[in-house]
Amino acid sequence: MGNYFNPDIETAPREYLRAIQSARLIRMVRNCYDNVAFYKQKFDDIGLQPGDIKSIDDIVKLPFTMKQDLRDNYPFGLFAVPKEKLVRIHASSGTTGKQTVVGYTQGDVERWSEGSARAIVAAGGTKSDFIHVSYGYGLFTGGLGLHYGAEMLGATVIPVSSGNTARQVQILKDFGSNILCCTPSYAMFIGETLREMGIDPNTLALRAGIFGAEPWSENMRREIEKSLAIKAYDIYGLSEIAGPGVSYECEEQTGLHVCEDFFYPEIIDPETLEPVPDGVYGELVFTCIGKEALPLVRYRTRDISAVTHEPCSCGRTLVKMMKPRGRTDDMLIIRGVNVFPSQVEHVILSLGMEPNYQIVVERVNNLDVMTVNIEMSDSMFSDSVRRIEETERKICNALQSTLGVSASVHLSEPHSLPRSEGKAVRVIDKRKL
Repeated sequence: MGNYFNPDIETAPREYLRAIQSARLIRMVRNCYDNVAFYKQKFDDIGLQPGDIKSIDDIVKLPFTMKQDLRDNYPFGLFAVPKEKLVRIHASSGTTGKQTVVGYTQGDVERWSEGSARAIVAAGGTKSDFIHVSYGYGLFTGGLGLHYGAEMLGATVIPVSSGNTARQVQILKDFGSNILCCTPSYAMFIGETLREMGIDPNTLALRAGIFGAEPWSENMRREIEKSLAIKAYDIYGLSEIAGPGVSYECEEQTGLHVCEDFFYPEIIDPETLEPVPDGVYGELVFTCIGKEALPLVRYRTRDISAVTHEPCSCGRTLVKMMKPRGRTDDMLIIRGVNVFPSQVEHVILSLGMEPNYQIVVERVNNLDVMTVNIEMSDSMFSDSVRRIEETERKICNALQSTLGVSASVHLSEPHSLPRSEGKAVRVIDKRKL
């Protein structure tokens, strides 16, 4: 048994959770029908009345919402409250198409903050801790999500944001930060900077890290834990739903507990759109039963995951989702074979390589060609050319075995690939240019 931020919910009987979910779904559907023209039209098109939703079991009667729907109704077309009730606007980076814009009422901010507070406590955080937040602040939801969660817990926030990594290390050292919050790739960069500055991570007060906003493997978890001398916890969120704190790992680390009193999860087959049983991987779908401003109905996240309702030995009864295996939309199709960047990372790290890599996909003579560029460690860089070529062949064979498709491997000199202070750019697909 561990500590909980809100034990009444986190350890609640399943029947009690279902009652909360049913009541909130009924209220949400009425809110959508009465206040969002987009949803009224969607419900009317399939002949659905708000009164048809009588419990959480009826969620399957509702239509899905896609990211494109947010873009088509840019900027505020899906909001269910008047602008006067909004206290916050966030937006995605808009790297593909228009930005997706998310609005929050005061109640929305408080519920989002609670989700993040639950995550911090699950990672061993207490109100006496210093929480070092190196996620980006601004329209991106990462920084403010953990910031408000830490404040709700009563902990001390150090809002460093990202960048100026040597200064980050100095602050970790001088301020006695206990928990680091950032992307996993930036955590690796901080660990690398520690080494370069000759600082033993065991001399820092850090004991845990809460990392999310991009996919990362179990191998990368071990690398981070070693380089920073901490225990690394996963946190999940997406800007359209609520940023970090939608789900989080406990000390058991056998999945991420979903704040299902706010965000109801489903796993569907992405082809048939039918729900799949516990333990079966499919597309993760969320319904925002705890949101007022942007109550998304059955939002298709594109993340590939599975859920389990099996009791967790931490004492939490909240459903657990598995660490996402990839996305249906960042999946690469190489010569007809589905390839996820996370699979490539798993192979690279399992062979003891550095976690700095980039996948480049090109089309040469109408054929897809995938090249994986991987940084060597300083010690490997001093190896003979023959030894380096042998390592490249070994990685090539392992990738072929795991992915079922061939890839070229190029080992580059240390520090030659770009570093990221936010989400790492792992894939460059030149076929789309």
